[in-house]
Amino acid sequence: MNSAIEHCTTGIGIWEWASNDRGTEPEVIMARAGDIPTLESLAAVALLREHIPDLKIRVVNVVDLMTLQPSSEHPHGLNDRDFDSLFTADKPIVFAFHGYPWLIHRLTYRRTNHGNLHVRGYKEEGTTTTPFDMTVLNEVDRFHLAGDVVDRVPRLPRWGAHFKQILRNKLIEHKQYIARYGDDMPEIRDWKWPYCESASGRPRVPFP
Repeated sequence: MNSAIEHCTTGIGIWEWASNDRGTEPEVIMARAGDIPTLESLAAVALLREHIPDLKIRVVNVVDLMTLQPSSEHPHGLNDRDFDSLFTADKPIVFAFHGYPWLIHRLTYRRTNHGNLHVRGYKEEGTTTTPFDMTVLNEVDRFHLAGDVVDRVPRLPRWGAHFKQILRNKLIEHKQYIARYGDDMPEIRDWKWPYCESASGRPRVPFP
């Protein structure tokens, strides 16, 4: 609870328990704002860590969108040095957002690494369907987010075709399942973060 209070008071920060870049340079930043995008982004991180275990991922959670603005524009905004410390100056950023993507771009257009910022958000797509299918229709689901990482981390497109095929197949499986049962697949509906941190502080290991 203390960590949650600190994080929400700050408005932005690295989720150390979900990241694996401690002590090294990240290859990609997985950022998010909003409850559903947070869930899907975490699920994407879990997929990436399962299939590409050496990929260094930094997970940044945004509670207060105003922190994305320069400190000169808003009292909650980060100065350029702190922003670059979180998001780096040159690494790809995959940002999952519950609103329109252009809002994140407008808040960050002055930032050093804005050119590497890719935002997934609301595309005004929707119908009477399942909760997860709504994320798929707007391409803010775990499979699209994980595919974005493969496309944007320089070393991955050369051999990531097999992983991207897995992602595409899961999307097909999802569509077939909801058409038959009218509900999300149990592995989607009941998903939980599969990693924990040992008491010794050593690298995280999957739950048994």
